[in-house]
Amino acid sequence: MIARMFELMYEHRGIGLAANQVALPYRLFVINPSGDPDLKDEEFVFINPEIVRRNGSEESEEGCLSLPEIYGPVPRATRIVVDAFNLAGEQFEMDLTGLDARVVQHEYDHLEGVLFPDRVSAAVQQQLQPMIDQLEREFRQRQQSGEIASDSELQKQLLALEKARTS
Repeated sequence: MIARMFELMYEHRGIGLAANQVALPYRLFVINPSGDPDLKDEEFVFINPEIVRRNGSEESEEGCLSLPEIYGPVPRATRIVVDAFNLAGEQFEMDLTGLDARVVQHEYDHLEGVLFPDRVSAAVQQQLQPMIDQLEREFRQRQQSGEIASDSELQKQLLALEKARTS
């Protein structure tokens, strides 16, 4: 599952991907801030992550694989400390700055049900909303054509994954 998440992330030229972005009901995300699939030492998996400290603030443009071609200036902490588990089940802590800190905060937000447009100013939200509305219309059209599963079918799939996870 993790390997497939990395594949999808690279396939769509991303640098991070949260499990719930690909309909997986787990609190985990993967990152590779370099975006280079050949740089395996830049790949990290964060399972049950918690950001335990945030310092500073800076604004920088972000995009998201869930909202293709939409970008906006997002304020984020300049330095964070994140506590998580790796694939071996070992707990680790990372002190991050720069792009690494921004990517972890972005992916962590996904696990909390927050998308980057939720973090931009009201004026920027107004600018982005028509593009977000268009993406939603396209998604609903793809559902109606059968290209994408219906909301009820997606919900059934998630429930089946939840049941398998707790069994």
